[in-house]
Amino acid sequence: MKRRMNLRPMPSVCAIIGLVVIGALTGCATSSKSPAVKRESDTGRIAAAKKAPATQRPYKINGIWYYPLASAHGYRQQGIASWYGKDFHGKKTSCGETYNMYGISAAHKTLPMGTHVEVRNMENGNAIRLTINDRGPFVAGRIIDLSYAAAQKIGVARPGTARVVVTAIGTSAPRRTPHRYDTLPDELDRGNFSIQVGAFGDRDKAMKLAQALNQTYKDAQVLPTYSPRNQQTLYRVVVGKCTSLKTAETYENALKSRGFRDAFAIAQ
Repeated sequence: MKRRMNLRPMPSVCAIIGLVVIGALTGCATSSKSPAVKRESDTGRIAAAKKAPATQRPYKINGIWYYPLASAHGYRQQGIASWYGKDFHGKKTSCGETYNMYGISAAHKTLPMGTHVEVRNMENGNAIRLTINDRGPFVAGRIIDLSYAAAQKIGVARPGTARVVVTAIGTSAPRRTPHRYDTLPDELDRGNFSIQVGAFGDRDKAMKLAQALNQTYKDAQVLPTYSPRNQQTLYRVVVGKCTSLKTAETYENALKSRGFRDAFAIAQ
């Protein structure tokens, strides 16, 4: 399902000059290597993207590209939860199921379909476990869209939104045995994370932004990703090498505060 979001223009690469303070964040490493596109790897990326299930392919909503995670293992994120109801009740979800606002489910922008998560309301401590079966919410600042019934159970329905922590606890897929992650919840913040700053169809534009970022951080990269929908390669600009999702989120917020409003943390 596609929901509306307010878009803000990407600032000029010159805006990056004032970001020196962000480079001091702990947990993010840098290197002296210049950004480069490994063009010889494009063929493999394209082949893998074509074989991926439709729900795992990059997709574009209101001019913004989203890249589903290959795995939910180790995923944990804090942010704002919302809910969706009668306007979508009875319609098809992104995975093909019929949305039931009175059932227990949720929509997420990048977690694989079939991911089991625990959603805990940080304002009252209530928690619920459910399965991701849809894409969304496409509203700035929100990380998960709960079904109406799920929102009711943890106290999100009446206020409309609430601050939550989303933790991946397992996954399942059609014709496969459900798998439960053996990672303890307090360890799920660990991993390899970066922050995506932009995505371009033009390689030169991506390189210019990466080079501007690289003047400050020395770790900006351009990652080519094939889009089956548009049958073209997109060049994603990412920065930061963090070993903690919490640190990556701090890095993301700092970038947003300096004008890069579409920056968001990604798992590598």
